[in-house]
Amino acid sequence: MGTRQSLLTVPNLVTALRLCCLPVFVWLLFGPQDRQAAAWLLGILGATDWVDGYLARRLDQTSEFGKVFDPTVDRLLFVVGIVSLIIDGSVPVWFAIAVLAREVVVGITMVVATAVFNMERFDVTWWGKTATFLLMFAFPGFLMAESNIAIADAFGVAAWIMGPPGLVLSWYTAVAYIPLVRDGIRRGRDTSQSARSQA
Repeated sequence: MGTRQSLLTVPNLVTALRLCCLPVFVWLLFGPQDRQAAAWLLGILGATDWVDGYLARRLDQTSEFGKVFDPTVDRLLFVVGIVSLIIDGSVPVWFAIAVLAREVVVGITMVVATAVFNMERFDVTWWGKTATFLLMFAFPGFLMAESNIAIADAFGVAAWIMGPPGLVLSWYTAVAYIPLVRDGIRRGRDTSQSARSQA
């Protein structure tokens, strides 16, 4: 598959479309200040988190670019969404900062381990996916709770039901990734040394 073909795939286009929705979310929240519409859009972005990965496997269109592009966009959506809600004042600051700190720590660790230490990439664990799922619905819930929707209180309750377990699971998986990162770095070094010895 050529470079152009590896970029112009259905999964990558879906990921790009989700990325393009990010400025729309920010505009809805701070332009017309429509918390309800912004919350729905943020929820849709969270709910479609799995679509690009599913399409990549289903259509056999996995690519090295997609393996980096998809999680990068997911983390960008997550971080920008959380920061926006902090500025808007619609989410408990301590909760948002605890989630952001985890994302920053894990994100920097993965970048350094991959770029500097040649770590082989590994799939997100089931617990990691569960934590992301809970948090991606908790934050729209917090935002919807501050909107003028009739059932705002119900969204607030749902956010508190999903949020704390998601936060605990996210930090648990961050710790659980440590041996995976260590093993990935070791395999990456072994592969690099093998390639150099055969050169």
